[in-house]
Amino acid sequence: MEVSIIIPTLNESRCLERTLRCLSILSPAPLEILVVDGGSADGTQAIAAQFPVTLLHAPEARRSSQMNLGAAHASGSVLCFLHADTLLPDDGMAVIEKTLADSAIACGGFISLMTGTATTQWSTSVHNILKTYYAPLLFRPHLFFGKGLRLLFGDQVMFCRREDFLRCGGFDPTLEIMEEADLCLKLCRLGEIRLVNRVVQSCDRRVAQWGVLKANLIYLMIGFLWGVGVPSKTLKRFYDEVR
Repeated sequence: MEVSIIIPTLNESRCLERTLRCLSILSPAPLEILVVDGGSADGTQAIAAQFPVTLLHAPEARRSSQMNLGAAHASGSVLCFLHADTLLPDDGMAVIEKTLADSAIACGGFISLMTGTATTQWSTSVHNILKTYYAPLLFRPHLFFGKGLRLLFGDQVMFCRREDFLRCGGFDPTLEIMEEADLCLKLCRLGEIRLVNRVVQSCDRRVAQWGVLKANLIYLMIGFLWGVGVPSKTLKRFYDEVR
């Protein structure tokens, strides 16, 4: 399998260099890395230019449409959507290939470990694992039991076959938040959504700024409101950008 890694960015100069350095030692290597920038005003684009990546310029800073743009330019048979502040293990491509070798699996993601410079956010990391299961069980139980639905989120590094991504219409470009969960709802009709028993590291900057209690309460509230059908534009008001 040939994997295209797609990274949506907006003012990610603090994190992007480290992420791209980690990608440079992947073995096996991905086919390509596409950085889709939403109009960064810092040094994000300059950092991307220092690495062997394809830099794309999106007309708007919306992660769903940025990732769709990356997918449209990707050449690989597998698409891997990676946040600029998330680090893959060096055998990440092998893990992806092994997972998708099972034709019953339509999409996969990793366990996200929220880490900072001085600490690991264990409670939030555990909550991230649990919500992969309890969110679909609560709000889409027929798909949880009948189709193997699990809800993956951006910091879990979602990956799927390009043909399945295109077949289900990709990310909904109108969504400002929860676009990954929405994609899981569509992909689960093509196969199982699998949480792989491997870890990626994601920056804890949002938890560090908000505090553990506030962050997890906001995550719970957004997940519940999304589950009962509250529009993403409303949900976005509770989810401020943190850079």
